[in-house]
Amino acid sequence: MDISSLISDSGLSLGTLTLAAAAKAVLTLIVGVILIRVLLSLFDRAFDRSEKLAPLKKHVRPIVKTVLTIVLVLVVLDSLGVKVTSFIALLSVAGLAVSLALQNTLANIAGGIMIITTQPYSIGDYVSLGGTEGTVDLIRLSSTKLVTVDNKQITIPNSTVASATIVNFNRLGRRRIDLTFTASYDAPTEEVYAALREAMGRFPLTAPGEVHLSEYGASSISYLARMWVNANDYWTVYWGVIEAVRETFAAHNVEMSYNHMNVHMMNQG
Repeated sequence: MDISSLISDSGLSLGTLTLAAAAKAVLTLIVGVILIRVLLSLFDRAFDRSEKLAPLKKHVRPIVKTVLTIVLVLVVLDSLGVKVTSFIALLSVAGLAVSLALQNTLANIAGGIMIITTQPYSIGDYVSLGGTEGTVDLIRLSSTKLVTVDNKQITIPNSTVASATIVNFNRLGRRRIDLTFTASYDAPTEEVYAALREAMGRFPLTAPGEVHLSEYGASSISYLARMWVNANDYWTVYWGVIEAVRETFAAHNVEMSYNHMNVHMMNQG
């Protein structure tokens, strides 16, 4: 014998709600809860297997759970004989109104999803985001926070970051430093080379430094000192070499030239 028919024939009801409808709703609720748990379990496995999707899990999972719960509630109400068409229409209108009101926020979230999945930078990287430089301190779904070298915290909306040029100075592990120094025309080129190599040799480089004569100026010769360093050592080496060159130039009797003009007086008497 069909249980639903037996309950229906018993004539027991709560107003217009029969026990058969109530039993169907309870059964739907139980099955729905189990199904939501299964789907969330599959969701967790899928996101945990992907390194790019894993960071999104904590942001997306609550949204998926909320949507599934709303769907389950509507199905249970429908099984009780409640017309859910009006609820769906109301939710649609409310969703449209919220999306229009929060379009900037939604744009930031979309940008955050792109950043988290593509991972153009990570926490601790020194980056330039649309011309703003700093160390990445925090990555949220809606914004990215940088700490500048003078200890200022800058919050940038992810919608701005997603459309900006992103430069990651740490991603490749090492950086190149190019420094230009000028010396007098009277200084032998080999002595200038030796002084620059000595200054660079005082610091940890990932490859031997290069020195090149780059330009003949009006009152001096320009020399390019080029070196590769670990990204974390960039500023230490940058400022250190500039300071050391003054000492090594003096040790090699190389005059640091400056803009000047020689005036020759001719006696035509």
